[in-house]
Amino acid sequence: MEEVYTVFKGFLDPVFIVFVLLLVAFFVCVTASKKKTGALILLLSIVLLYAVSIFPVANYLCYYLEKDYINNSSILEQDTDVIVVLGGGSKDIKALKNTFLTKITAVRILHAVEVYNKNGAKYFVCSGKGTGKILEAAVMARLAEKLGVPKEKIRIEDKSMNTWQNAAELNKMFANKNISVGIVTSAYHMKRSEREFKKYFNNVSPLVATYFYSSSAGNSAVKYMPQSEDLYKTSIALKEIINQLWYSMKGLTN
Repeated sequence: MEEVYTVFKGFLDPVFIVFVLLLVAFFVCVTASKKKTGALILLLSIVLLYAVSIFPVANYLCYYLEKDYINNSSILEQDTDVIVVLGGGSKDIKALKNTFLTKITAVRILHAVEVYNKNGAKYFVCSGKGTGKILEAAVMARLAEKLGVPKEKIRIEDKSMNTWQNAAELNKMFANKNISVGIVTSAYHMKRSEREFKKYFNNVSPLVATYFYSSSAGNSAVKYMPQSEDLYKTSIALKEIINQLWYSMKGLTN
């Protein structure tokens, strides 16, 4: 079922949708009797690509997902028993015979170490199996140790492949459900993460590592020019919205 869901999400990616529409328009246009239909599909593709590639749309979607965690820095002052860092991806580079963390995961580790250095914690949990040859949690733990987290404090959870499994596996690691758990992940992903971890633990705090939303700044004309960075942010936001809907349909959220 999870494999079907993964493929389904791929079908809903903005770039894939625009590609399909352009492909359909091409075949329609080669049929002389349906040139108007082809032109309409091409126009729809252009409008859709424009909409998902401009700053106002991308930024609004990110704000929608992250608004509850903006100006929430006071959470850093709280003591935490367990800091759990949720993996955001890893990748293999065969030529180097090694597995590397994606930028999103690396930023989460850096923030988690910052929180640990400020407030301490009994345990520092790296969570996520990943898709690389070396398990993602192990690569995360290696980076955390290099950044100064004592090895004896680090716990590796390398079985989970998604958010609800992150929470379920942490539940297996700690019998005491009243311990304070600090979740380190990106702001866009935090609401779904909190819901899952609160199923098992009574004291869960969000420790936001990074934001995609940003206050309006810069040249106003550029904001309305299609940009690859904004297309990327829109894609991330839409996938998270789909994930939240999927979890609701599956009854995985409270």
